[in-house]
Amino acid sequence: MSKSDWVPVAIIGAGPYGLSVGAHLSGRGIFFRIFGQPMSTWKAQMPSGMALKSEGFASDLSSDADYTLKRFCTEHALDYADIGQPVSRQTFVDYGLAFQQRLVPDIDGRTVDKIAMVDDGFTIHLADGVTVRADRVVMAIGLSYYKRIPDSLAQLPAGYVSHSSDHSDLSRFQGRRVVVVGGGASALDLAALLNEQGAQVCLIARRKRLIWLSKSVRRTWWRRLLRPQTCIGFGLHHYAYMAAPSLFRYLPKTARHVIARRALGQAGGFDVKDRVVGRLPILLDHSVYASEIRDECVVLKVAAGGGAEHVVRADHVIAATGFQVDIRRLCLLSDELRAQLLLGGRVPELSRNFESSVRGLYFAGASAAFSFGPLLRFVAGTRFAAPCIANHLHRVTPRKPNPDSRHLAVPDCKFASTG
Repeated sequence: MSKSDWVPVAIIGAGPYGLSVGAHLSGRGIFFRIFGQPMSTWKAQMPSGMALKSEGFASDLSSDADYTLKRFCTEHALDYADIGQPVSRQTFVDYGLAFQQRLVPDIDGRTVDKIAMVDDGFTIHLADGVTVRADRVVMAIGLSYYKRIPDSLAQLPAGYVSHSSDHSDLSRFQGRRVVVVGGGASALDLAALLNEQGAQVCLIARRKRLIWLSKSVRRTWWRRLLRPQTCIGFGLHHYAYMAAPSLFRYLPKTARHVIARRALGQAGGFDVKDRVVGRLPILLDHSVYASEIRDECVVLKVAAGGGAEHVVRADHVIAATGFQVDIRRLCLLSDELRAQLLLGGRVPELSRNFESSVRGLYFAGASAAFSFGPLLRFVAGTRFAAPCIANHLHRVTPRKPNPDSRHLAVPDCKFASTG
């Protein structure tokens, strides 16, 4: 392998966290390469018409240039409000692409197949057969590898069951019977959008009642003091998660894991409630305990909380059952590399610099939430994670690129915002 196949830092993933880390590294003069299609998860794995759960002020990517969502919307004459106006998926994607073009223009759009350890770094095997060496790797992969489908649905053939993140275009379900399983924000968004696309939708949720976010309004000073609004929700506990993610690491492991999983709950957007309640059948306090295909139809066996059982039939089932960070399912890492990671349960234990027990391997985003708290599950977490990782890499990485590294073979990938 020649020097031209080497980079000091490789970032895996070009979503909000990957782009933010890249922007901060660029500002510090560190040569790096980002692998992945910009904002691909947001473009391909979230349905058109969806809105972000975060408020406008909480949806900024991080950079020294402070290129905010508000600034982008102002430049493009798009409606924007810090609070009270949902940010559409399309607006956020366009903002992410504009951020990339302005601050992280050199993107390697090739797919990474495998990352393995070598004596003094890592090898990154790309889908086109090329291998690249990197001294340090930042995993900014999002949640794509961590989809969770319950065992009661997992055995169904692929054409009959899917995960909520598998759909960007819901028009193919027009006129079909679709069951959405789940009671959180993604389930409620999907149910509303499917119903509006002309599907016959039924929502099945284990929870006894649906929870909805309240529309943000101006509040008195004492209400703001007692229950402050933060980037991730209302309340003093959310303020603590926002203000001190570096201290979160010092909580007992059990407490960290419980908080990371449950702290923010599963609430639907305030703008979705009227599009769901009274518009489609909802089975609360119900769970699917078995499923099968019969006469080219999905047959779900459903049990109510009181013990009653009945059958629900559909053409397709969408599991809006969230994600579960589990390094054992992260096939992007070689078996040897995964075996070297110190885990807390199924998630990586990270240093204060987001570095794992494998020297030079960093995790950002949801994979880091069990070390730094619920903030890392949101775009707002880029403001803490990206400069923290970049500052550490600035201390341990040569500031100027290897003279030969700029010749690393990269396809001519151009990406344009649709805004």
